[in-house]
Amino acid sequence: MGSKIYVGNLSYNVTSADLNTMFTPHGQVQSAEVIQDRESGRSKGFGFVQMGTDEEAQKAITALAEQEHDGRKLTVNEAKPREERSGGGGGGGGRNSYGNGRSNGGVSAGRSGASTASGSRSGYVERGNTGGRSASEGDDRGNRRY
Repeated sequence: MGSKIYVGNLSYNVTSADLNTMFTPHGQVQSAEVIQDRESGRSKGFGFVQMGTDEEAQKAITALAEQEHDGRKLTVNEAKPREERSGGGGGGGGRNSYGNGRSNGGVSAGRSGASTASGSRSGYVERGNTGGRSASEGDDRGNRRY
């Protein structure tokens, strides 16, 4: 067993200092950190505590698992090693990220100048990610008329 402990289901107002105080009676705390959201700085509701020895870590897990703190039942167990993650990629994109409107030159409607089925004026119509809705006149959420 490792001496690093995962602590979950923390109240959002628990700080790293609170976590340190909570674990100190069970042995030497080398570090205690509440994980925070990068953008908002708000707690994500879990953290990690590094104890001095494996025995101290086991003692703390036994003592604090399923205990209530700040009205919430804590999840306390041995921290699992972090899994390798592939770098970069992912992340969706904007409203029209599906094909980016370029797979067929951005033209879904005919070029003849006649009106389209959605009631738009003549010209090009770029169909966005409408989620299955058809656009009516004046409703161009996800549809851009040129």
